[in-house]
Amino acid sequence: MTEKHPPYPDLKPLFDGWFDYLLTEKRVSRHTCNAYQRDLGCFFSFLSDHFGKIPVRSDLRDLRTSDFRSFLARRRRDGLGAASLARTLSAIRSFFNFLRRNDILCNEAIDAVSAPKLPHRLPRPLDEGAARNLLTMAAVRKDWVGDRDIAVLTLLYGCGLRISEALNLNRADLPDGDMLRVLGKRNKERLVPLLPVVRRAIETYIKSCPHDLPMDGPLFIGVQGRRLNARMVQRIMARLRGRLGLPPSATPHALRHSFATHLLTAGGDLRTIQELLGHSSLATTQHYTDVDTAYLMDVYNNAHPGAQD
Repeated sequence: MTEKHPPYPDLKPLFDGWFDYLLTEKRVSRHTCNAYQRDLGCFFSFLSDHFGKIPVRSDLRDLRTSDFRSFLARRRRDGLGAASLARTLSAIRSFFNFLRRNDILCNEAIDAVSAPKLPHRLPRPLDEGAARNLLTMAAVRKDWVGDRDIAVLTLLYGCGLRISEALNLNRADLPDGDMLRVLGKRNKERLVPLLPVVRRAIETYIKSCPHDLPMDGPLFIGVQGRRLNARMVQRIMARLRGRLGLPPSATPHALRHSFATHLLTAGGDLRTIQELLGHSSLATTQHYTDVDTAYLMDVYNNAHPGAQD
C-alpha cells in the first residue's frame, strides 16, 4: 500500500497477491502497476468514508453497482478526465477479477459498471516532408551528441519503435543482419527490418562516441555515460519543433505514428504493420486507416482544383 492511504489489514494480503500477479504473470509495466496501486488506494479510501469504517473482505463482496458508480462520480468531481476514470475502473476490475479467479471472493456488481466513453483521437503523424526535414536538422550539436540524436530519431521513424524500446536497446542488440529484435510491452519480442539508413546513423554515432560502449551496456547514452533517458529525447524534439515550426504534436512518439501512416499510405498491409508496431490487437492498428483517409483528404483539398469550388 502507499503510505498516504490508511492501512487496511484485512485487504492488504489480497492487494499484495494481485500486485504480484500483475508484475510476474501479466507482466504489466512498473509504471502501470504503480498507477493501479494509486487507483486502488483511492478506492479503499473512498470505501472507508462510504462505510464509516475500515473496509474488510465482506464489504468488497457485498458492494453494489451503485457503490462503484458513486466512487467514479467522486473521482470525476475530483477532476479526473475520462481516460483517467477508465484506467481507474480497469484497475478495480482487474482486482476483482483476480479475487474471483482465485476463489477468494466474488462480486458480480462490478460487471454492470460501464466505462466512460473516451474521445476518438487519431494519431497525429508528421507528413513525409516534415519527417525528412526533422531528421536532416536533428544534429543540433555538431559532435557525437548530434550523431546520437540523429541515430535515435532515425531509429524511431525508420523502425517505428516506441521511445522506451529504442532506449532500452543494448549494444549487443544491434544485429549483424538486417532484422532488429525488439522487446516491447509485456516483454513481447518482435522482429523489425533495420533499414540501411538506420544502421548507418547508428554506426556513425558509435564511431564518434567518446565513451566506451560495451556489448552488455546501453546502446544510447547521455554525456555522463549513463543510459539515455526519454526526457532528453523529448527535449531534442522540442528544440526541433521550434526550429522547424512544427506543432506541439510533433513528439518522439509522433515518429512512430509517422512510420505506420507512411507505410499504409504507400500500400503497406495492415497485418504486417500490426506486427511491425507490436500491437496485440488489429483494432489498435486500424486507427491508422482513419489517419490515412484524413491524409488523403487533406492532399485532395489542398491540391485538387475542384476542391476549391
